[in-house]
Amino acid sequence: MTPRPLGRTGLSVSPVSFGAFKIGRNRGTKYPTPYPLPTDAEAEGLLNAALDAGVTLIDTAPAYGASEARIGRFLSHRRDEFTLCTKVGERWGLGPSGESESRYDFSRTAVFASVVRSLRTLKTDAVDLLLIHSDGRDAYVQNETDAVETLLDLKRRGLARYVGLSGKRPSGCAQALKWADVVMVEYHAEDTSHAAVMVEAEHRGVGVLVKKALAAGRHDPAAAVRFGLDGPGVSSLVIGTASAANLRANVAAAKAWRPGKSLLRAAA
Repeated sequence: MTPRPLGRTGLSVSPVSFGAFKIGRNRGTKYPTPYPLPTDAEAEGLLNAALDAGVTLIDTAPAYGASEARIGRFLSHRRDEFTLCTKVGERWGLGPSGESESRYDFSRTAVFASVVRSLRTLKTDAVDLLLIHSDGRDAYVQNETDAVETLLDLKRRGLARYVGLSGKRPSGCAQALKWADVVMVEYHAEDTSHAAVMVEAEHRGVGVLVKKALAAGRHDPAAAVRFGLDGPGVSSLVIGTASAANLRANVAAAKAWRPGKSLLRAAA
């Protein structure tokens, strides 16, 4: 895969990245089909297969269950081979009733504590990308909490090389362009609401990572990869999988991509 620049960061990343949700969590998900968690051996093989296939960005979060721990355990010896992204603000676990639930805390204390835990769990001194894991209140989180100020402080301290927002609303992501190095947005044939933000991000030199490029499995992977890579300013598509075969297919689709009008866009 031909690497793409990640905005003005100076980093280059593979056009398809590995989203590590499915190696750590299978409860309380938005995927339409249930799936078993991979064993440790399967997770180790999948993570190393991703790097061996040319994937250079691994995306995780504290809310992804055992994901950070597995990345730290199985990839710390290859830490210099990939860009590592994690998040702050959301934690996931079992609530009092035994049901899985997310808890959000964007306070300075919580964000610092989250990063300390993540660095220890990931077995690294710093992460390359640290994103706010928005709960949907993108503007509120940026304007009424300590999250942005704390992320910028963590960047100054060297615990995160670059910072940004994994947002849910175009208006919130547009606001983040004033301070973020990177934004992560949803973008696929059924939802192009962030397209204008992506154009502006490219203009400002802010890296664009795309989440849910396959629309939670509703789109044909090859066509969805082509559509996503045709998107304005896109640095990489973060695609989650627990299947080595699917990983290889996504990489093959990225390698086959050529600039132009995607099949999904033609049909939209």
